[in-house]
Amino acid sequence: MNNMTDTKRHGKSILFLLTACLAVVIVSNAAVGSADISAMMVAKITYMGILEGTQNTLSHFVPSIGQSPVWDYLSLTKTWPPKYEVIVLQSRIPRVVLAGLVGAALSTAGCAMQGLLKNPMADPYIIGMSSGASLGASLAMLLGLYVQTTAFVFSILTIFLVYNISRVGRSVPIDTLLLAGIAVGSFLSAFTSFLVYINQSRDHVIFWMMGSFANASWEKVGTSSVMIIAGIILLYRHAWNLNVMLLGEEQAQYLGVNIEWVKRYILLLASLITGAAVAVSGIIGFVGLIIPHITRIIVGPDHRILFPTSTIAGSIFLIMCDTISRIVIPPENLPVGIITAMFGAPFFIYLLRKRRKTIYA
Repeated sequence: MNNMTDTKRHGKSILFLLTACLAVVIVSNAAVGSADISAMMVAKITYMGILEGTQNTLSHFVPSIGQSPVWDYLSLTKTWPPKYEVIVLQSRIPRVVLAGLVGAALSTAGCAMQGLLKNPMADPYIIGMSSGASLGASLAMLLGLYVQTTAFVFSILTIFLVYNISRVGRSVPIDTLLLAGIAVGSFLSAFTSFLVYINQSRDHVIFWMMGSFANASWEKVGTSSVMIIAGIILLYRHAWNLNVMLLGEEQAQYLGVNIEWVKRYILLLASLITGAAVAVSGIIGFVGLIIPHITRIIVGPDHRILFPTSTIAGSIFLIMCDTISRIVIPPENLPVGIITAMFGAPFFIYLLRKRRKTIYA
């Protein structure tokens, strides 16, 4: 009992620390750019933006509260030029928020996939989703369609295709699911390569496939945030089921877990939030591989703690990677997928070597 209490206390401490780090990272990374704006000024501008937005919203629905004099006491004196507000609130903060949302989506989906597949090398793209999204984006750019919507639809269609191919009766064996994902992903990648080859604007397709937040906006934040946040919350509800499934499917069935239903539900939710992330950012690999594995080492395998720590850590990691992508070759914006691959590929090799030693020990 004491060990369980200590583990929970440790997990809550890590969560509190990560939340504080996320707030610091958002402000400090929003201060990075060609215009010299200090982190303190970014914090003040962001605070006033949130305050004014809240007041305007309340004024629209509850005029008496929105026009209360309390807002004057909460307000700060604006000592910065108006152009700084435009830079921070319309350019930098949307980019940081979008990077945080995508990082949260990918790491949470990776955590769910690793728990479901019982494989530390699993990530959200393991069942061909990235290939489907890439094909959708390539087709959209070729035909002049809306890239985000087409990429999302194709990523979801790929999941349904892989799932139905791997079904054996009413069950879906994990090994069959993985093999079907690899096969379908390779097949779709061939079509994507063909479309890139015949596309006159192939540079745009290739840049999208590398992942970037250079075109971030509040519109993209709005379109992706609802699905990502809702999907993450719904995944949290299956933390106990994933904990029980770690004991083995047979044991989980004895404890009342509907194994096949849980598999379908987790696969669908992980696919939805990953598809929503891919649609607004392009293909960003390794986030869903690295973060859940590291957080599992720190807080243990209990998904009730592992899920939220992976979510917050994923946000921090991708925001920092995006910041690195902006300062490596200024004023150019390096695709953030390159930065995550530089961190992720060595980590993947480490996992392979560790796994090989375990097998042959």
